[in-house]
Amino acid sequence: MSDNRRIKSVAIIGAGAAGAITSAAFIEERCFDRIEVFERKESAGGTWIYDPSPSSSLSLQPGGLPPDIDPPLKIPNNLPKTTPPNEQERYTQTPIYSSLTTNVPSIAMSFSDLPFPYGPFVPHHVPRQYIESYFSHHRIDTLLNLDTTVEDVSVTRTANEEREKWKLTLRKYDSVRRVDVWWEDEFDGVIFANGHYSVPFVPQVQGLSKYLEIFPDRVIHSKIYRTPLLWKGKKVLIIGNSASGHDITTELVSIARLPVYQSRRTASRWDGAKPPHGVVWKPTVKEYLPSGRIIFEDYTYLDGIDTVIYCTGYKASFPFWNVRNNGREIWDYKGNRLVKNYLHTFFQDFSSLGVVGVPRVLTFRSFEYQAVALARLFAGRESVKLPSVVEQERWERDRRRQREKEGKKFHDIEWETGETLHWLGDLYQIAGLGLLTGEGRVPPVLGSQVRWAIENLRKYPEPGKDKDDNSKETKIHGILGSTESGDGTNGWVFVEKGIKKDLLSFV
Repeated sequence: MSDNRRIKSVAIIGAGAAGAITSAAFIEERCFDRIEVFERKESAGGTWIYDPSPSSSLSLQPGGLPPDIDPPLKIPNNLPKTTPPNEQERYTQTPIYSSLTTNVPSIAMSFSDLPFPYGPFVPHHVPRQYIESYFSHHRIDTLLNLDTTVEDVSVTRTANEEREKWKLTLRKYDSVRRVDVWWEDEFDGVIFANGHYSVPFVPQVQGLSKYLEIFPDRVIHSKIYRTPLLWKGKKVLIIGNSASGHDITTELVSIARLPVYQSRRTASRWDGAKPPHGVVWKPTVKEYLPSGRIIFEDYTYLDGIDTVIYCTGYKASFPFWNVRNNGREIWDYKGNRLVKNYLHTFFQDFSSLGVVGVPRVLTFRSFEYQAVALARLFAGRESVKLPSVVEQERWERDRRRQREKEGKKFHDIEWETGETLHWLGDLYQIAGLGLLTGEGRVPPVLGSQVRWAIENLRKYPEPGKDKDDNSKETKIHGILGSTESGDGTNGWVFVEKGIKKDLLSFV
């Protein structure tokens, strides 16, 4: 690669797990003149940072999507400049609740060069501390620009248009002067590692908008849930039965007025034939009435509900992406996917732009393969060249059609079908080995112990399935070391054969 086309400076947006491993991968190439990591929170840790007092005034907009509810800020003219502090909601607070633990076995979740201190499933403060210390462990904490929000990412071209450059508009709150400081910076390459658990999603339901006006404090999203204590003796309806819906329902049974109602579209992998003690299952909500009555799809109804908690997930948001300047959207909200992407990591039309952490699979470990492949590609040392744009477009088109046919999400990658290993293998092949002289991180082997943990351990028990014999107990102690409880399981169980849903479907 000629020197005038070489990527010399890289901006990484986000200092969560994806940003941490991306920073480490890029620094180990030892060929970039400048690497900067921009994080809008006060420390590294991403979504695992615990905000104990979330805003209770978080506005819910049924059916609202990030382009409408998380729009870009108006950028002042003639930067650099100081302005009064921003007052627009930016969804910076995290969704971590007090009792949250990881749901991927620690040996499979941690990065390959630094294990979690214990496992297999750890409380939320462990991954937060792990991410923060990972920057220090690799001496890359000097790359961090904390309390700094990327407000605009715009592509520019050199005079001969040989390669792209990127102009970033940045904003930092100065707590001493109580002003926002704005400035611009320019980079040869950009990596999005900003996560996708910030902007809560509440589906549109007949009558819900009016219901929110009449009962403004009655409906919340799980993003602001922290503890069940607020609902002592209250009549509660949970919407959703994913991981957060399951956890919150289980917690509320111990303190709320029984039964706790849970609205489900379909059964989850940990649902049995009957609901647990203290829980009543309901179908999806059909309509909210001004009287407070909630009608379900089977025409049953509930009156007197004190709180409705929506556990319906989040939508990816890229408010910094300048659609007008860059010529297209970055995210297709109808298809719930990145636009013009290849292998969930690269972009067909921007060779110096990448993304880490979008697929719902094997967090954090899968990020490592993406980060190493991108670092090697940006360094011009990739072992296998990316296919032609035509072939990348074909991959995206074929995957979209197949996933739509199967009724599955574009970025969900399944373990049991072998798709996860195939995807990580593609990234592994692109990255290849580093140089003989030591430059470049080597993507990790997904060894037998990691695969065993994925296939045999689960956080949530599945009704009707018992633990296996003591030989498995001995094996897991050999793999994961000591655990907290006397029986070595601390509430988690072994997976039996014959599971219908994918083992990583809970991620």
